[in-house]
Amino acid sequence: MTQSDKPLSSAIEAIGNTPLVELSRLTIGLDGRIIAKLDYLNPGLSKKDRIARQIIEDAEVEGRLTPDQAVVELTSGNTGTGLAIVCGIKGYRFVAVMSKGNSMERARMMSALGAEVVLVDQLPDAIPGQVSGGDLELVEMEAQRIVVERNAFRADQFRLSGNFRAHYLHTGPEFINQSGGVIDAFCDFVGTGGSFSGCAAAFKEHNPSIRCFVVEPDGAAVLASEPVTFPSHRIQGGGYSIPILPLLQPEHIDGYLKVTDTEAVEMARRLAREEGIFAGFSSGANVAAAIHLLQTSFRGKTIAVILCDSGLKYLSTDLWA
Repeated sequence: MTQSDKPLSSAIEAIGNTPLVELSRLTIGLDGRIIAKLDYLNPGLSKKDRIARQIIEDAEVEGRLTPDQAVVELTSGNTGTGLAIVCGIKGYRFVAVMSKGNSMERARMMSALGAEVVLVDQLPDAIPGQVSGGDLELVEMEAQRIVVERNAFRADQFRLSGNFRAHYLHTGPEFINQSGGVIDAFCDFVGTGGSFSGCAAAFKEHNPSIRCFVVEPDGAAVLASEPVTFPSHRIQGGGYSIPILPLLQPEHIDGYLKVTDTEAVEMARRLAREEGIFAGFSSGANVAAAIHLLQTSFRGKTIAVILCDSGLKYLSTDLWA
């Protein structure tokens, strides 16, 4: 996925090759560097554009998606936006299945891009804006129903290798090339596990000493084998309390980091005020985790993070209250 100074054939070709920026203002007084990949500058305003393209193009090459089929996927909004873009340009019908607990900007954006958006009620005791693993199970059930009903192709971001491949083939190598290979650690807030696993695999092939850390919400750190005490955290797009994620490879995980809602929100706000970077909850979580590493076992080192999506997707939430 390379770009040039010539006109691109479509917005699909604009996916990837996002800038890498050093967060030199947030790290004043700290010993070390944070380099952040601005994946919110993809056409759909998130890193998930990458996997949308890879999943659809893999399915086309392998003959698993035919021109007359609809594409269906559950989404917190970002993968759905990427799929709406890719499917719209390629001529596939796309159905996005999303919890009502996710921010409504995402649903409106997908609809504007031509997707059919199916919103699923949360559990009776759920809090809007806080999507739990139980809420996601309801979305999964509805997605499965629609796939059978319409004989559709399921762009299953939790299981299909295109999710891993998008980051292994592109995001990880971009990090390495843009940084000159100077990376000591990588930390990533986990939803499906695709960006973590793909980047970690690419990093460790380049330099096995690069340490890779899974980031989870405090109180919902099931991947770190901790009990779930706070499933309704505010960090949208991950931390679903799913103990097994098929795309995660244990040999790539060097440790686990926890971030509170308050830390994620405050860091997202600081990114906007101090770095001019308008990003979402999970981006704040990633930077908060990176700062923790610089303050502890990685003093003087270079930490890589992905800034996953745009703050524009959260204007109706209390992130910017």
